[in-house]
Amino acid sequence: MELLLFGGTGEGRALAEWLRDEGIPVTVCVATAYGSTLLPPGVEAHTGRLDRAGMEALMVRRPYTCVIDATHPYAVEVTRQLQEAAQARGVPYVRLLRTSDGEDACHKAGSMAEAAEMLQRLPGNILLTTGSKELHHFAVPGLVERCFPRVLPMMDSLERCLSLGFPPAHILCMQGPFSQALNEALIGQYSIRTLVTKDTGSYGGFREKAQAAQGTGCTLLVVERPVQETGQTLEEIQRHIKEGRL
Repeated sequence: MELLLFGGTGEGRALAEWLRDEGIPVTVCVATAYGSTLLPPGVEAHTGRLDRAGMEALMVRRPYTCVIDATHPYAVEVTRQLQEAAQARGVPYVRLLRTSDGEDACHKAGSMAEAAEMLQRLPGNILLTTGSKELHHFAVPGLVERCFPRVLPMMDSLERCLSLGFPPAHILCMQGPFSQALNEALIGQYSIRTLVTKDTGSYGGFREKAQAAQGTGCTLLVVERPVQETGQTLEEIQRHIKEGRL
């Protein structure tokens, strides 16, 4: 058995570490050099963004038993390309599912654009914990001045925030995981009235953000997942590997 794992999530790193400890060969694909530094020691990494052709080329480089997609649940296009590449090359594909922790007692938006529209009607400062890729939705007059984007400590993330017009003093470059206490401290430090998050599940720190919002009386705005996926949880994949059913 040899596996090709497309990572980018906490569950992906947990699976990579488990496979290493079980002595199962795995190549973990990450988009950036920064992502490779987060992988467990001793795990083989392939670094760099891949289009579908690149995915197919990698899949046939070795006789992989299976492709496991542990990319972010909001990376819909990457997942689509992975599915098509695996099908084209005849390699079994498994989607690693991230359990949803979506709160009932919160505001919900179907997209980043809808979230930005809702924020126009909500008062006060805003903590954005949705990453840097879709920040342009919030970079509009009357909103950008109130936003505090929390992004990874990477130059491209910082430069994107600055180019979109977010005030330098509002840009929080930090690497998680973030505890409830740290989230609460940021909410208090910057007088945050609304915290915006994706439904990132337990590995993505959703629970800690939701509890921090509740504990401080801050409004929680959740951008819902774009699609309802099918696949297997981390525990199910581990069990199926042990049983030889993957």
